[in-house]
Amino acid sequence: MVYLKTLGIKAIAIGITVFSLFGIFYNADVVNLFWISILTTGISFLIGDLFVLRRFGNITASIADFPLAFLSLWALGGLLIEASIPIVTTSVMGAFFITCCEPFIHTYMTENLEEEKFEEREASPATGQLQTEFAEEFEKETLTDEKENHRDR
Repeated sequence: MVYLKTLGIKAIAIGITVFSLFGIFYNADVVNLFWISILTTGISFLIGDLFVLRRFGNITASIADFPLAFLSLWALGGLLIEASIPIVTTSVMGAFFITCCEPFIHTYMTENLEEEKFEEREASPATGQLQTEFAEEFEKETLTDEKENHRDR
């Protein structure tokens, strides 16, 4: 469930960036902008969040997201949008705005994944790892109260 929420948040952030920048500067078709957003989100999520973030942490994943977003926007923009001005500049701006959102998305993802794993461990302990404890009270007041109760009977 955390992955779907993270993917949705990422898709919204990337979609706003792509629709704003490419829509304003290139007056591109909405369908092409939608495909650029979806494909960039998928590439960024698979490589940046599921691979780099898990192995190297938030800072490295945020740094790696800039060239990843830039290359995705540049390649997909070049394929899907007919432009009279270079797409490189818009791709750099888009990658910058996407990269600014990524640390927040990474933090959300790591915190909620740890919380979900903790809840799974709490909910279902592994079979064979259950223990029962038996103990008696060893506090001084408790022992004297028990002795008096036994004498009264």
